[in-house]
Amino acid sequence: MKTVTARRKRLVSTIVVSLQNEIASGKIAAGTHLTTQAVADLLRVSRFPVAEAFRELSETGYLLHRKNRGYFVPLTGTSLRPADNVAGFLDEIYFKIAEDRLSGAIPEKVSRGYLRSRYGVSQSELNQLLNRIGKEGWIEERPGYGLNFSEILTTPEALVKTYRVRMALEPASLLEPGYELDRDAALECRATEELILNGGHETMSPDDLYDRGVRFHELIVGGSNNKFFLVALHQINSLRRLLAYRSMTTNRERYREQAIEHLRILDEIEAGRNEAAAILLRKHLETVVRNLEPLKDILAGKP
Repeated sequence: MKTVTARRKRLVSTIVVSLQNEIASGKIAAGTHLTTQAVADLLRVSRFPVAEAFRELSETGYLLHRKNRGYFVPLTGTSLRPADNVAGFLDEIYFKIAEDRLSGAIPEKVSRGYLRSRYGVSQSELNQLLNRIGKEGWIEERPGYGLNFSEILTTPEALVKTYRVRMALEPASLLEPGYELDRDAALECRATEELILNGGHETMSPDDLYDRGVRFHELIVGGSNNKFFLVALHQINSLRRLLAYRSMTTNRERYREQAIEHLRILDEIEAGRNEAAAILLRKHLETVVRNLEPLKDILAGKP
Protein backbone atom coordinates (compact mmCIF):
# COMPACT_ATOMS: atom_id res chain seq x y z
CA MET A 1 0.00 0.00 0.00
CA LYS A 2 2.82 2.42 0.88
CA THR A 3 4.47 1.69 -2.47
CA VAL A 4 1.24 2.46 -4.33
CA THR A 5 0.77 5.71 -2.38
CA ALA A 6 4.35 6.81 -3.04
CA ARG A 7 3.99 6.00 -6.74
CA ARG A 8 0.77 8.00 -6.94
CA LYS A 9 2.38 11.00 -5.21
CA ARG A 10 5.24 10.95 -7.70
CA LEU A 11 2.77 10.76 -10.58
CA VAL A 12 0.72 13.66 -9.21
CA SER A 13 3.90 15.70 -8.77
CA THR A 14 4.93 14.97 -12.36
CA ILE A 15 1.54 16.08 -13.66
CA VAL A 16 1.64 19.25 -11.54
CA VAL A 17 5.08 20.28 -12.83
CA SER A 18 4.17 19.50 -16.42
CA LEU A 19 1.00 21.59 -16.29
CA GLN A 20 2.73 24.43 -14.43
CA ASN A 21 5.28 24.72 -17.20
CA GLU A 22 2.68 24.49 -19.96
CA ILE A 23 0.52 27.18 -18.35
CA ALA A 24 3.43 29.50 -17.48
CA SER A 25 4.84 29.28 -21.02
CA GLY A 26 1.46 29.98 -22.61
CA LYS A 27 1.29 26.63 -24.38
CA ILE A 28 -2.01 26.15 -22.58
CA ALA A 29 -3.82 29.40 -23.31
CA ALA A 30 -5.32 31.70 -20.68
CA GLY A 31 -8.98 30.94 -20.11
CA THR A 32 -8.69 27.32 -21.24
CA HIS A 33 -11.13 24.94 -19.58
CA LEU A 34 -9.20 21.83 -18.52
CA THR A 35 -10.99 18.56 -17.85
CA THR A 36 -9.60 15.60 -15.98
CA GLN A 37 -10.58 13.23 -18.77
CA ALA A 38 -8.85 15.26 -21.50
CA VAL A 39 -5.61 15.58 -19.53
CA ALA A 40 -5.75 11.94 -18.45
CA ASP A 41 -6.15 10.87 -22.10
CA LEU A 42 -3.29 13.13 -23.19
CA LEU A 43 -0.92 11.84 -20.51
CA ARG A 44 -2.23 8.28 -20.65
CA VAL A 45 -3.01 8.09 -16.95
CA SER A 46 -6.17 7.64 -14.92
CA ARG A 47 -8.35 10.59 -13.91
CA PHE A 48 -7.62 10.25 -10.18
CA PRO A 49 -4.03 11.61 -10.15
CA VAL A 50 -5.10 14.33 -12.61
CA ALA A 51 -7.86 15.42 -10.25
CA GLU A 52 -5.37 15.60 -7.38
CA ALA A 53 -2.99 17.63 -9.55
CA PHE A 54 -5.82 20.04 -10.45
CA ARG A 55 -6.54 20.61 -6.77
CA GLU A 56 -2.88 21.38 -6.05
CA LEU A 57 -2.67 23.74 -9.02
CA SER A 58 -5.77 25.61 -7.88
CA GLU A 59 -4.21 26.15 -4.44
CA THR A 60 -1.15 27.84 -5.98
CA GLY A 61 -3.03 29.94 -8.54
CA TYR A 62 -2.14 28.03 -11.69
CA LEU A 63 -5.76 27.00 -12.12
CA LEU A 64 -9.04 28.57 -11.07
CA HIS A 65 -11.85 26.36 -9.81
CA ARG A 66 -15.36 27.50 -10.67
CA LYS A 67 -18.17 25.75 -8.88
CA ASN A 68 -20.14 23.36 -11.08
CA ARG A 69 -17.99 24.35 -14.07
CA GLY A 70 -14.55 22.88 -13.39
CA TYR A 71 -10.99 24.15 -13.71
CA PHE A 72 -9.79 27.03 -15.89
CA VAL A 73 -6.40 28.58 -16.70
CA PRO A 74 -6.26 32.13 -15.23
CA LEU A 75 -6.83 35.03 -17.61
CA THR A 76 -3.93 36.87 -19.23
CA GLY A 77 -2.20 39.19 -16.79
CA THR A 78 -1.74 36.66 -14.02
CA SER A 79 1.99 36.36 -13.36
CA LEU A 80 2.98 32.71 -13.34
CA ARG A 81 6.44 31.22 -13.72
CA PRO A 82 7.74 27.83 -14.83
CA ALA A 83 7.87 25.39 -11.92
CA ASP A 84 11.66 25.18 -11.87
CA ASN A 85 11.93 28.97 -11.52
CA VAL A 86 9.37 29.53 -8.76
CA ALA A 87 11.38 28.43 -5.72
CA GLY A 88 14.43 30.54 -6.59
CA PHE A 89 12.29 33.54 -7.46
CA LEU A 90 10.38 33.36 -4.17
CA ASP A 91 13.62 33.03 -2.17
CA GLU A 92 14.92 36.17 -3.88
CA ILE A 93 11.73 38.11 -3.09
CA TYR A 94 11.69 36.80 0.49
CA PHE A 95 15.14 38.24 1.16
CA LYS A 96 14.22 41.52 -0.54
CA ILE A 97 11.27 41.87 1.83
CA ALA A 98 13.50 40.99 4.79
CA GLU A 99 16.14 43.55 3.82
CA ASP A 100 13.55 46.24 3.08
CA ARG A 101 11.91 45.64 6.44
CA LEU A 102 15.24 45.87 8.28
CA SER A 103 16.20 49.10 6.52
CA GLY A 104 12.78 50.68 7.01
CA ALA A 105 12.12 50.85 3.27
CA ILE A 106 8.65 49.38 3.80
CA PRO A 107 6.26 50.48 6.57
CA GLU A 108 5.10 48.45 9.52
CA LYS A 109 1.54 48.29 8.19
CA VAL A 110 0.98 47.23 4.59
CA SER A 111 -1.71 45.84 2.32
CA ARG A 112 -1.49 42.77 0.13
CA GLY A 113 -1.90 45.01 -2.90
CA TYR A 114 1.07 47.11 -1.83
CA LEU A 115 3.31 44.02 -1.53
CA ARG A 116 2.14 42.58 -4.84
CA SER A 117 2.84 45.85 -6.63
CA ARG A 118 6.21 46.53 -4.97
CA TYR A 119 7.64 43.05 -5.54
CA GLY A 120 5.91 42.06 -8.77
CA VAL A 121 4.37 38.83 -7.53
CA SER A 122 1.09 37.09 -8.24
CA GLN A 123 -1.52 36.52 -5.55
CA SER A 124 -0.55 32.86 -5.23
CA GLU A 125 3.15 33.75 -4.94
CA LEU A 126 2.35 36.38 -2.33
CA ASN A 127 0.33 33.81 -0.38
CA GLN A 128 3.33 31.46 -0.35
CA LEU A 129 5.62 34.27 0.85
CA LEU A 130 3.20 35.39 3.56
CA ASN A 131 2.74 31.81 4.72
CA ARG A 132 6.51 31.45 5.15
CA ILE A 133 6.94 34.84 6.85
CA GLY A 134 3.90 34.22 9.06
CA LYS A 135 5.29 30.88 10.25
CA GLU A 136 8.55 32.63 11.12
CA GLY A 137 6.59 35.10 13.23
CA TRP A 138 7.42 38.48 11.71
CA ILE A 139 4.13 39.32 9.99
CA GLU A 140 0.49 38.91 11.00
CA GLU A 141 -2.97 39.71 9.68
CA ARG A 142 -4.37 42.99 10.98
CA PRO A 143 -7.91 42.83 12.39
CA GLY A 144 -10.23 43.85 9.59
CA TYR A 145 -7.73 44.63 6.86
CA GLY A 146 -4.11 44.44 5.86
CA LEU A 147 -0.93 43.11 7.37
CA ASN A 148 1.27 44.14 10.25
CA PHE A 149 5.00 43.44 10.46
CA SER A 150 5.99 42.35 13.95
CA GLU A 151 8.67 44.09 15.96
CA ILE A 152 12.13 42.98 14.88
CA LEU A 153 15.71 43.67 15.88
CA THR A 154 17.33 46.32 13.72
CA THR A 155 20.69 47.09 15.38
CA PRO A 156 23.83 45.05 16.11
CA GLU A 157 23.63 46.15 19.75
CA ALA A 158 20.16 44.69 20.08
CA LEU A 159 21.34 41.39 18.61
CA VAL A 160 24.18 41.21 21.15
CA LYS A 161 21.69 41.80 23.96
CA THR A 162 19.66 38.77 22.84
CA TYR A 163 22.79 36.66 23.18
CA ARG A 164 23.36 37.99 26.70
CA VAL A 165 19.85 36.84 27.61
CA ARG A 166 20.59 33.47 26.05
CA MET A 167 23.83 33.16 28.06
CA ALA A 168 21.71 33.26 31.19
CA LEU A 169 18.83 31.16 29.90
CA GLU A 170 20.32 28.29 27.92
CA PRO A 171 22.98 27.00 30.33
CA ALA A 172 20.43 27.20 33.16
CA SER A 173 18.05 24.97 31.19
CA LEU A 174 20.64 22.19 31.29
CA LEU A 175 20.55 22.21 35.09
CA GLU A 176 16.78 21.79 35.41
CA PRO A 177 15.62 18.74 37.44
CA GLY A 178 14.71 15.79 35.24
CA TYR A 179 16.56 17.12 32.19
CA GLU A 180 16.22 14.67 29.29
CA LEU A 181 17.57 15.16 25.77
CA ASP A 182 15.49 14.03 22.79
CA ARG A 183 17.87 11.36 21.43
CA ASP A 184 16.32 11.12 17.96
CA ALA A 185 16.42 14.88 17.46
CA ALA A 186 20.00 14.89 18.76
CA LEU A 187 21.00 12.37 16.08
CA GLU A 188 19.50 14.63 13.40
CA CYS A 189 21.41 17.60 14.79
CA ARG A 190 24.63 15.60 14.80
CA ALA A 191 24.13 14.70 11.14
CA THR A 192 23.68 18.38 10.25
CA GLU A 193 26.79 19.47 12.20
CA GLU A 194 28.83 16.75 10.51
CA LEU A 195 27.53 17.93 7.13
CA ILE A 196 28.83 21.41 7.95
CA LEU A 197 32.22 20.01 8.92
CA ASN A 198 32.33 18.37 5.49
CA GLY A 199 31.79 21.67 3.67
CA GLY A 200 28.04 22.12 3.97
CA HIS A 201 28.46 25.59 5.45
CA GLU A 202 29.57 26.85 2.03
CA THR A 203 26.52 25.59 0.16
CA MET A 204 23.67 25.89 2.69
CA SER A 205 21.25 28.79 2.20
CA PRO A 206 21.06 31.52 4.88
CA ASP A 207 17.71 30.25 6.14
CA ASP A 208 19.01 26.65 6.31
CA LEU A 209 22.04 27.82 8.29
CA TYR A 210 19.87 29.86 10.60
CA ASP A 211 17.32 27.08 11.13
CA ARG A 212 20.11 24.62 11.85
CA GLY A 213 21.29 26.79 14.75
CA VAL A 214 17.74 27.30 16.00
CA ARG A 215 17.06 23.55 15.98
CA PHE A 216 20.25 22.81 17.93
CA HIS A 217 19.67 25.39 20.67
CA GLU A 218 15.96 24.62 20.97
CA LEU A 219 16.85 20.92 21.26
CA ILE A 220 19.14 21.73 24.20
CA VAL A 221 16.60 23.99 25.94
CA GLY A 222 13.72 21.63 25.17
CA GLY A 223 15.38 18.90 27.23
CA SER A 224 14.66 20.94 30.36
CA ASN A 225 10.94 20.06 30.12
CA ASN A 226 10.32 23.63 31.24
CA LYS A 227 8.14 25.30 28.62
CA PHE A 228 8.98 28.79 29.88
CA PHE A 229 12.61 28.40 28.83
CA LEU A 230 11.52 27.30 25.36
CA VAL A 231 8.88 30.02 24.93
CA ALA A 232 11.48 32.69 25.76
CA LEU A 233 13.97 31.23 23.27
CA HIS A 234 11.30 30.97 20.54
CA GLN A 235 10.52 34.66 20.95
CA ILE A 236 14.17 35.69 20.79
CA ASN A 237 14.79 33.57 17.70
CA SER A 238 11.80 35.07 15.93
CA LEU A 239 12.93 38.63 16.62
CA ARG A 240 16.56 38.14 15.60
CA ARG A 241 16.04 36.08 12.44
CA LEU A 242 16.30 38.89 9.89
CA LEU A 243 19.33 40.57 11.43
CA ALA A 244 21.06 37.20 11.71
CA TYR A 245 20.71 36.71 7.94
CA ARG A 246 22.97 39.71 7.35
CA SER A 247 25.74 38.09 9.37
CA MET A 248 25.77 35.13 6.97
CA THR A 249 26.99 37.08 3.97
CA THR A 250 30.65 36.70 4.90
CA ASN A 251 33.10 34.57 6.91
CA ARG A 252 31.15 31.32 6.81
CA GLU A 253 34.20 29.51 8.16
CA ARG A 254 33.00 30.33 11.67
CA TYR A 255 30.14 27.85 11.20
CA ARG A 256 32.66 25.00 11.15
CA GLU A 257 33.92 26.18 14.54
CA GLN A 258 30.35 26.34 15.80
CA ALA A 259 29.71 22.80 14.56
CA ILE A 260 32.69 21.49 16.53
CA GLU A 261 31.41 23.25 19.66
CA HIS A 262 27.87 21.95 19.14
CA LEU A 263 29.12 18.38 18.91
CA ARG A 264 31.18 18.76 22.08
CA ILE A 265 28.15 20.06 23.95
CA LEU A 266 26.10 17.08 22.78
CA ASP A 267 28.89 14.72 23.87
CA GLU A 268 28.80 16.12 27.41
CA ILE A 269 25.01 15.96 27.68
CA GLU A 270 24.85 12.41 26.36
CA ALA A 271 27.52 11.41 28.88
CA GLY A 272 25.36 12.83 31.68
CA ARG A 273 27.74 15.74 32.38
CA ASN A 274 25.21 18.57 32.19
CA GLU A 275 27.20 20.99 34.33
CA ALA A 276 30.18 20.66 31.99
CA ALA A 277 27.81 21.06 29.03
CA ALA A 278 26.39 24.23 30.57
CA ILE A 279 29.88 25.73 30.88
CA LEU A 280 30.67 24.84 27.25
CA LEU A 281 27.35 26.28 26.09
CA ARG A 282 27.99 29.63 27.76
CA LYS A 283 31.49 29.78 26.27
CA HIS A 284 30.01 28.92 22.87
CA LEU A 285 27.55 31.83 23.05
CA GLU A 286 30.33 34.18 24.21
CA THR A 287 32.37 33.16 21.17
CA VAL A 288 29.43 33.89 18.87
CA VAL A 289 29.16 37.39 20.35
CA ARG A 290 32.89 38.01 19.82
CA ASN A 291 32.55 36.88 16.20
CA LEU A 292 29.80 39.45 15.67
CA GLU A 293 32.10 42.37 16.51
CA PRO A 294 33.85 42.46 13.08
CA LEU A 295 30.44 42.23 11.41
CA LYS A 296 28.93 45.34 12.98
CA ASP A 297 28.91 47.33 9.73
CA ILE A 298 27.31 44.45 7.84
CA LEU A 299 24.71 43.97 10.56
CA ALA A 300 23.95 47.69 10.43
CA GLY A 301 23.45 47.52 6.66
CA LYS A 302 26.46 49.70 5.86
CA PRO A 303 28.31 49.14 2.57
